[in-house]
Amino acid sequence: MLRTSVLLSSLVFSLAVPALAQQSTDAVNPEAEAPTLSASGDEAVQAALDAKSAGQAVEGERWMVSAANPLAVQAGARVLSKGGTAADAMVAVQAVLGLVEPQSSGLGGGAFLVWYDGASGDVTTIDGRETAPLDATPRLFQTSEGEPLKFFDAVVGGRSVGVPGTPALMEMAHTKWGRADWAGLFSEAISHADEGFTVSPRLAALVEGDAERLSRFAPTKDYFLPGGSAIVAGDTLANPAYGDTLRAMASRGADAFYTGSVAEGIVATVRTAAGNPGVMSMLDLALYQAKERAPVCVEYRAHEVCGMGPPSSGALTVGQILGMLDGYDLASMGPDSADAWRLIGDASRLAFADRGRYMADSDFVPMPTEGLVAPDYLATRAEQLQGDTALTDIAPGTPEWDHAQLWADDASIEFPSTSHISIYDVYGNALSMTTTIENGFGSRLMAPGGFLLNNELTDFSFRSHRDGVPIANRVEPGKRPRSSMAPTIVLQDGAPVLVVGSPGGSRIIGYVAKTIIAHLDWGMDVQSAIEMPHLVNRFGTYDLEEGTSAADLETALTEMGFKTNQRGLTSGLHAISITGEGLLGGADPRREGIALGGQ
Repeated sequence: MLRTSVLLSSLVFSLAVPALAQQSTDAVNPEAEAPTLSASGDEAVQAALDAKSAGQAVEGERWMVSAANPLAVQAGARVLSKGGTAADAMVAVQAVLGLVEPQSSGLGGGAFLVWYDGASGDVTTIDGRETAPLDATPRLFQTSEGEPLKFFDAVVGGRSVGVPGTPALMEMAHTKWGRADWAGLFSEAISHADEGFTVSPRLAALVEGDAERLSRFAPTKDYFLPGGSAIVAGDTLANPAYGDTLRAMASRGADAFYTGSVAEGIVATVRTAAGNPGVMSMLDLALYQAKERAPVCVEYRAHEVCGMGPPSSGALTVGQILGMLDGYDLASMGPDSADAWRLIGDASRLAFADRGRYMADSDFVPMPTEGLVAPDYLATRAEQLQGDTALTDIAPGTPEWDHAQLWADDASIEFPSTSHISIYDVYGNALSMTTTIENGFGSRLMAPGGFLLNNELTDFSFRSHRDGVPIANRVEPGKRPRSSMAPTIVLQDGAPVLVVGSPGGSRIIGYVAKTIIAHLDWGMDVQSAIEMPHLVNRFGTYDLEEGTSAADLETALTEMGFKTNQRGLTSGLHAISITGEGLLGGADPRREGIALGGQ
């Protein structure tokens, strides 16, 4: 097993660690257990980048953080090294990500969080998904003739913006599980916003590729294309407006976001978006609440795979895939077996058929949540996988309901973007959080507070009915659109052994399932499991990651009856495995993130 040691408890930090307040008798004491200093923060980051380039997992003894940008990971690492919890570190990580990776997540978006509590052994989740404004209707994304809008005609502008949930989630998680002073968790992001950060190659390339849409609204253009030219890698980019928003939140909590001048700026931006205004109001923001929900858990290989239930389809669909495969010996087949990938691909197709028919915001529509992952139901669905060729007839199943309901198949569109954070702390808490503004750069609207606004409402079905039958994931006032985000914690004997998740639109489900299978069935460490080439089948065509060994399976899969397509599959997996010897962290080489661990 390849691995490298990057121990940050013995690290000199170039920026001040946030002050940690004593909020209870066992709260963090910033003066206790002062670290022994032997290496600079920059050296640790470079070591982590070198490890990722070499395909090596990063080693830690008691804590670990893996996320999509080194500056964000450093912020989380500093909190953890001073005794902060995974919830504390998440706040710091998210605050920095919203600045340095604004195309993927931020205050103007939403998130799902899965939490394992080291003290109680309980698993719970927080739903920070965006909501539809109260004035939204099921025909929000339809023409006057009742036909669905083209995707980007719906996305760009205020029509697509849902009420953001990330700030409320951050505050709820910190209130429930934090030990550090809330205000201090924003200090590093504020410093980067005021003084400027170095534009990464990925951000620069994405700005250049989306320059036309980013130019449609003056505040967005002025930030990403100052003087009419796209920012380039290596530029120093400051965002003092974002720093001011964070200062307000540090002082007054999430209320500073959902009321007052920040909220007024959001509403004005949405409602006055030229050519495509939205209907959000101050009341919509004032009413928003993050929600604690029960996890969805499925048994797989003597493990419990737990994740986010409705309004996310992530845990249900990942769980269905794994549940159908549990009776097949993937381990003996190996990762290069076309037979193994036939099973995985068709299990995914069956799960996606159920997803399209049944899954939506269960606060608004009845869902057979328990029936979809019931062992007997999954065993029945798994019987269809017998044989040696691709299935020719894929249809939704008939899971057990506690009451009758009929839905039509969904017609929503999801494009890959988003970000993922995995954290494990010294108290044995584990956090898996997937965070997003949906499409890259979201609605392309920059709020006066210095953050992009999401286009999350386009995760609803553009059609409200099909053949006279209502679609479960249609737009409704106050409803949360269905998501594919799949933050996951895998347990064995009641304790976490794997924390994982990814961005990537509806392909998230395939990325996460593949990584779990690679780790549990094929014995790969987290870095190897993340790096393993992607093969993803959602709706019939098998996507094979171009330029990788996945292409070697194309002929065999075609002969089995699959349609195939070689294409880029840019996941952003970030994972931590917890073993008897310590922690191993992995970060996806397809993006810019790293993992850092310490004592």
